[in-house]
Amino acid sequence: MARHKPKHGTGKSFIGSVSVLLVVTFAGFLLITNMRVNRTTTVSSDTAELVENRVRKVDALQADVKELSSQVDKLSARVKSDQSPPSEDAGSSTMLPAVEGPGVTVTLNDSSMWKNAVDSSGATVDSDKYVVHQQDVEAVVDALWAGGAESMQIMDQRVLSTSAIICSGNVLLLQGRKYSPPFTISAIGPPTLMIQALDDSRAVQIYRQYVDAYGLGYDVQTESKLHFDSTTMLLQPLQYAHVLQQPNKDGDGEHADDAANGGAHGGNQ
Repeated sequence: MARHKPKHGTGKSFIGSVSVLLVVTFAGFLLITNMRVNRTTTVSSDTAELVENRVRKVDALQADVKELSSQVDKLSARVKSDQSPPSEDAGSSTMLPAVEGPGVTVTLNDSSMWKNAVDSSGATVDSDKYVVHQQDVEAVVDALWAGGAESMQIMDQRVLSTSAIICSGNVLLLQGRKYSPPFTISAIGPPTLMIQALDDSRAVQIYRQYVDAYGLGYDVQTESKLHFDSTTMLLQPLQYAHVLQQPNKDGDGEHADDAANGGAHGGNQ
């Protein structure tokens, strides 16, 4: 009597083969997905490329804003015939007008001495002491304002109420653009008073100590005439704090009103 071979063994082999194929396919899919994610992450984490893309975007947007602002100013000029004298106040305009006058230009620069500087052990010293930092630029800006500066420009950009000075390494980031040293800060105002304010500034004095010790650049020039071009300005309405009047439980309404009025006056100053 002939024996029949069981068929369930063949079925198990077929199912096992399909299972292996599915596992291999799924593993390949995960591998490809992981490679794509890693590649995207690497590109996104490239800070230099991100900065370059942001700079190009900011330049394009600023060009659009400047064109639209010019159109708004032309239409405003037709409606309002009288023109106010140029100042740092943009008024109802979206453009900060051009200004010119005597002033001071301060130039800060990195030192070239760090390339040859070594410490007592023969190792290269910390290069941070040989570069201009954010606080150094801010110290000069603050001193110039304190000395009576009426208008200011860093590199080729006007200093606005929304301007923020940010340094990344030895690169200055200002309003979406980046600049390499030397950094120039120009201010229109009384030159004598601004130079005196620079000399009196404790922060600038500390920077000048590093100038003498590590060769940083510091140059102050009196300018008989500086000219700052007009620029677009983001208008933001000012908001003021108000003192809330508390209900008078003691019945002394006169003193309560005086305190509230006095507080509000002090808050507006």
